[in-house]
Amino acid sequence: MFRTKTCGELRIGDAGTEVTLAGWVQRTRKMGGMTFVDLRDRYGLTQVVFNVEHDQALTEAANHLGREFVVQITGKVAERASKNPNLPTGDIEIIADKLTVLNPSEVPPFTIEDESDGGDDLRMRYRYLDLRRTPVRRNLELRHRMTMEVRRYLDSKGFLEIETPMLVGSTPEGARDFVVPSRMNPGQFYALPQSPQTLKQLLMVSGMDRYFQIVKCFRDEDLRADRQPEFTQIDCEMSYVEQNDIIELFEGMAKHLFKEIRGVELTEPFIRMPWADAMKYYGSDKPDLRFGMRFVELMDVLKGHGFSVFDNAAYIGGICAKGAASYTRKQLDALTEYVKRPQIGAKGMVYARVEADGNVKSSVDKFYTQETLQELRKAMDAEPGDLILILSGDDIMKTRKQLCELRLEMGRQLGLRDKNKFACLWVVDFPMFEWSDEEQRLMAMHHPFTHPKDEDIPMLDTDPAAVRADAYDMVINGVEVGGGSIRIHDSALQAKMFEILGFTPEKAQEQFGFLMNAFKFGAPPHGGLAYGLDRWVSLFAGLDSIRDCIAFPKNNSGRDVMLDAPAPIDQKQLDELTLAVVTPEEEEK
Repeated sequence: MFRTKTCGELRIGDAGTEVTLAGWVQRTRKMGGMTFVDLRDRYGLTQVVFNVEHDQALTEAANHLGREFVVQITGKVAERASKNPNLPTGDIEIIADKLTVLNPSEVPPFTIEDESDGGDDLRMRYRYLDLRRTPVRRNLELRHRMTMEVRRYLDSKGFLEIETPMLVGSTPEGARDFVVPSRMNPGQFYALPQSPQTLKQLLMVSGMDRYFQIVKCFRDEDLRADRQPEFTQIDCEMSYVEQNDIIELFEGMAKHLFKEIRGVELTEPFIRMPWADAMKYYGSDKPDLRFGMRFVELMDVLKGHGFSVFDNAAYIGGICAKGAASYTRKQLDALTEYVKRPQIGAKGMVYARVEADGNVKSSVDKFYTQETLQELRKAMDAEPGDLILILSGDDIMKTRKQLCELRLEMGRQLGLRDKNKFACLWVVDFPMFEWSDEEQRLMAMHHPFTHPKDEDIPMLDTDPAAVRADAYDMVINGVEVGGGSIRIHDSALQAKMFEILGFTPEKAQEQFGFLMNAFKFGAPPHGGLAYGLDRWVSLFAGLDSIRDCIAFPKNNSGRDVMLDAPAPIDQKQLDELTLAVVTPEEEEK
C-alpha cells in the first residue's frame, strides 16, 4: 500500500501509531538540525519532522525535496509541541523514519496556496495544478455533494435518471448550436444539444412520467461570468402536472439543498413575482431582493417644471439609498460616470439629498421649488440622511435596465449584497414572445414548446405579443438558477405556435415533425424545469463566476488554454468530412 492514512485524518488519538502517508510537498522549512515538511493530499495537510539526530541521511534527503515532489513517508505519530489551531491535523506531526521520492517535480509556475500568485490565464493553462489548491478542490467537492443530494431528493420523489443523446439535430430557435460534421453522411451535421428539451418531452409521451438527468449542454454564445460554452443542467420533466405542482416540488428541492449543503433552513414559501412587476420595480427579470431600493416612477412629480431632460422623457424613475446622503460630490460624480459607461448607456444622473432638517437639496435645484422636492421626498419615502438617485430616458425598458444597474451598484457599495444571505423567489407570467429587431419577427422568449396561459390563448390570433406564458424562473440573489414551463402537448396548438414564430408548415414538419407526430399518440399534460448546476454551486461557494466550480473551464474567449482548443484540424480529416475551411481573408477575395 502506498499509504495507510491520508494527510487529513490523523488526530491526537493516533499518537504513537506508525503510519505511511503519500502526497505532494507543500513546503519545507529548516530549523537547526531539523527539517519540517508540510505534506498535502486531497484530504488535508500534515506536518512531517526529519531530525538529524534521529537519522542524518534521511534528514539530508529531506533537505533536497522541492515543492510539489510526490513522496511517500513512513513514521510515528507524535503530539506537536507547537500546535496549529487553524489546521485539523494541527495537534500532531509525523516523526519520519523513511522517505521515498515517488516523482520529483519541476518548480511550479505559481504557488499552490489558497492565495496563489498566479494570474487567471496562467492558472487556466496549468489547470491540473490549480485544482490542487484547496479553494478550487473544495468547490469540486461541493459540486459532488450537491449532485449526490440532487439524486437522492429526486429518487425519493419517483424520478428516473435517463440519458439522452449528445448528437442531435440542429434547431433554429434559441442560441447558436455547436455543430458536428458527419463523416458517414457527407454534407450533413449533428448538433450538440442546447438542452434535452424535445427528448424529455418524448419521454413523457413514452410514459416515463418523471425524468431527470444531470446533463452537459452546449451553446455557442458570448460568454460572461455565469456562462460557459458547455455547462451542466439538472434537467427534469413531469407528466400530469400544472405549474403549481412543479414550483412546489422544486422549491422543496431548493430548500433541501440549502439545508443539507449550507445548513440553512428556509421555512417560508418563496415569493412569486409576475414578470411585469419584476421589470417595473427592479428593471430585471432576476431581481436581487437581498435589499430594497425598489423603483418609484416619478413622471407626475418631476415632469413639466422646465427641466428639459425630464420634460422630454418617456420615463423618470428613482431609487432611495437609505443613509447614503453622506456621499461626497466625488462619489456622486463617480456614480454618474458609472451609469454613463457604454455597457449601461445612461446620459446622466440626478441626485437629491434629504438633509438632517428634512429639506431636500438636489443637483437640479434651480428647476424645482422646495415644495416640489418635498413631493419627491414623499414619493420616495425618504427620511433625513437618505439619498435619492434618478434616471430618465425616452425608452422605458432601457431606462429601467439602466436604473437596475445603478441599484445593484449602490447595493454593492453599501454592503447590502451579502453572499451569506439568500433571497429566493419565483418570477412567473413571462411574456410568451419578444420582438427581435434582427429577425424582424416575434421570437419565443423561452422556447417554442412553452404553453401559453389558458386565459390568453384567444389572443394568439388577435394580439400574440400580449400573451403570457406558463413559464417560471427561480431567482436567488439576483441570479437565475433555474427555469421551466408547462409544455404544449396538443399538436394543433403547437402548430399554431410555429405559425406565429414564422415557420411554414413544411419547415415546422422538417424541424419538429417527430415531436408533433408524437403528440398525436396521446401526449399527457407535462412540464418541467432545468436548474443550472454550475450556478447553484457557485452560489453556495460564494463565487462571482461559475468558472471555479468547473474542473476544466473555458476562458472568456471560449478557449481551453490548457488543451489549446479550439484548433485547426488536419487536411486529411477535412477531406474525410468533405469540408473546406475558408478564412475571413479568403472570403473577402
